[in-house]
Amino acid sequence: MKDTLKILCTAYGPTGNEYNVAEIIKGMVAPYVDEMKMDAMGNLITVKKGQEGGKKIMLAAHMDHIGFVVTDIDDKGFARVHNVGGIRKANSLYRRVVFENGVSGILAAENGDDANDRDMTKLFVDLGAANKEEAEKMIRRGDFAVYAPEFTELSNNLVAGTAMDDRAGCAIQIETLKRLGETKNEIVAVFTVQEEVGLRGATAAAFDVAPDMGIALDVTLCGDTPKGPKIAVKAGEGIAVKILDNSLICHPGVVKAMEEAAERAGAKYQREVLTAGGTDAGAIQRSRGGIPSGVLSIPCRYVHSPNEVVSLNDMEDGVKLLVELLKA
Repeated sequence: MKDTLKILCTAYGPTGNEYNVAEIIKGMVAPYVDEMKMDAMGNLITVKKGQEGGKKIMLAAHMDHIGFVVTDIDDKGFARVHNVGGIRKANSLYRRVVFENGVSGILAAENGDDANDRDMTKLFVDLGAANKEEAEKMIRRGDFAVYAPEFTELSNNLVAGTAMDDRAGCAIQIETLKRLGETKNEIVAVFTVQEEVGLRGATAAAFDVAPDMGIALDVTLCGDTPKGPKIAVKAGEGIAVKILDNSLICHPGVVKAMEEAAERAGAKYQREVLTAGGTDAGAIQRSRGGIPSGVLSIPCRYVHSPNEVVSLNDMEDGVKLLVELLKA
């Protein structure tokens, strides 16, 4: 699990440019699935065939990572940028960011800019360029940057890094496919795009797949840090079974099935009630005539920061729960 997660978290893959991550995942899952394809949006759709009479279950974990897009390059060679996805400016200032071609820069803001407001118009990346001409040899308007990749092992089987949201979900999905074996149900594991800007990839994929049930794998907030978010979820206390968030109320039957699977598998779990945010399950649920949907959430400290923290133990519980659920 740890090795899979590290590879995924250090891969470049901002929202709208997830192809590099998809290629890495292809290599990881190829021996464990029967079919693979990429749709027009860039979703990676993998299929593990089941038996006649089984259900079609769609899993969804998003590959994209919040980032920044270059809007202009000024005469002094500084690149003006805007956020793509839910960036917190206060978390981002004076952090190193990297572009697809490997160019690095430091994200900064004009003097006097309020780090706590939502205005991104005063942000810029210092490339070290002497002027506009030099900067334009390094990057172009429309290029994307992400937080420079990091992956650090902490105590108690916690790990910190960039893009845990949602490469942690992708890692659980990959490890589940590896361990699943034969199943009566057809499993369609989708690695989605553009979740951070409105669940766009999952919307298209769910319509195409037309599953009988949908399950998203994503991170959620933790309330276990000093004066942290007001949510009864703790890192290291098990995978979280979502009840609701701002994008959906999870189907009671799916919630019950997850909890029963956790009990059978001996997987530690906790219930999650999130009063904001959303996941790909919100798009799956509303597809076609409606699809019973739920979410397995990875408790995550410091979501949408350069160093998001998750528990490998929680992720292992997620795999155990999901394998048990899918084979039923």
